[in-house]
Amino acid sequence: MKIIKTVFLTSLTLVLSASINAQDNTDQDEEKLSLNEGTIDNQFEYVIQRSNNYQDYKVVKKNWLYALKAHTIDSLNAVKNELTETQNTVNTQASEINQLKTNLANTKTSLDNTIKEKDSMALFGMQMSKGGYNGLMWTIIAGLLALLLFFIFKFKNSNAITSQAKKALAETEEEYEEHRRTALEREQKVRRQLQDEINKQKKS
Repeated sequence: MKIIKTVFLTSLTLVLSASINAQDNTDQDEEKLSLNEGTIDNQFEYVIQRSNNYQDYKVVKKNWLYALKAHTIDSLNAVKNELTETQNTVNTQASEINQLKTNLANTKTSLDNTIKEKDSMALFGMQMSKGGYNGLMWTIIAGLLALLLFFIFKFKNSNAITSQAKKALAETEEEYEEHRRTALEREQKVRRQLQDEINKQKKS
């Protein structure tokens, strides 16, 4: 009998310890969640975990839904602002690239005309050999080409950022709509359940 009691008490102690540890871990996880801080996903998780249970449904406070809606809209507006700033940067860089292309075309035209002239050429009031003049022109062209390649790289990079921002915005909007629709459906179901209970109480 003593052995059975000992085994029983040991098992009961282990079960109680495991239950307490699991509850502590759950409490710690809930403490990390907040309605006013963290990501939108964490805020939704906070609302889901802290909402009351009614049968198979969650009863969510209206002020939580309104706060969650406001935070989601703020996040969307921030993404839209970043997207606008990125688009402005892309437009500016596209204008600079076009200007560089125009400058490069003008320089090539000037070079072609110069090659047709005499071997001895005047540049800034100084006489230069044809080889020296050509070397200078090609150096300028190389510099302009390097700048053009740099701005093309920046332009493509900005386009990639813009695409990522658009994708993030679309995903956030889709997530918000899905959560909003789910929350509304839950609220409607709960209201119907409550109304049915009220009607039953009145009839009884």
